Amino acid sequence: MIITKSREEIELMRESALVVSRTLGMLASEIKPGVTTLQLDKLAEEYIREQGAIPGFLGLYDFPNTLCMSPNAQVVHGIPNSTPLQEGDIISIDCGAIKEGFYGDHAYTFPIGEISEETSKLLKVTKESLYVGIEQLRVGNRVGDVGYAIQKYCEDHGYGVVRELVGHGLGKTMHEDPEMPNYGQRGRGKKFVEGMVVAIEPMINQGTKRIKQLKDGWTILTADNKPSAHFEHDVAIIDGKPELLSTFKYIYDALGVTSTEEDKFRSKAYD
Repeated sequence: MIITKSREEIELMRESALVVSRTLGMLASEIKPGVTTLQLDKLAEEYIREQGAIPGFLGLYDFPNTLCMSPNAQVVHGIPNSTPLQEGDIISIDCGAIKEGFYGDHAYTFPIGEISEETSKLLKVTKESLYVGIEQLRVGNRVGDVGYAIQKYCEDHGYGVVRELVGHGLGKTMHEDPEMPNYGQRGRGKKFVEGMVVAIEPMINQGTKRIKQLKDGWTILTADNKPSAHFEHDVAIIDGKPELLSTFKYIYDALGVTSTEEDKFRSKAYD
């Protein structure tokens, strides 16, 4: 069952999403060769709590940490550890927070120093596909419209679209209806309605769409060990159209990046 949110609830969810956005922005300044994912995880937990929120992933389904940190061929759900990041790596950082009873949940894949042109293209296309999907989140459209748009965009570039892992509705629990696959058929699936809030999150592989899981029960890898990218936003439907609740602005501020990619999906400016 889809749980719609009032305008007041959506604004509370925006605050939860922005806790995550600011946390990812803080981490953007700390990510460099030699830093361990465990160090970054500790910084994130402290920063989330300083914002009057609690880590949304810590203990969820018995997950042991604040962040899911998935480098290179890891797709998602990587567990932070003491292995230092290296020049040329990429790393997906997925972060969740709970504030005023609502979840925020989004992700960004960071390059570590200079990365290959091939991998840079994977990150670019995956992030672009996120906005291609968000464009379809409108009253009257269906889940399949978002999935089809993301799938076509990425497969047209020769990439594999993961099937087993999907986006989801978001609210007072981390995972609500509807599931939001990154593949599908136009005009199929649940219909979008006013007040929906979802997390859209393309998980796109440089090679095969197939995946495998490590014995830790969490970490998901590409089956061919080629890199994977992951970007995620929290989005509400307001006045029939998609409205971003999360933002990559704080990441871009830290990295000195200028971007207008969010402008058409955002009615409020963030400090």
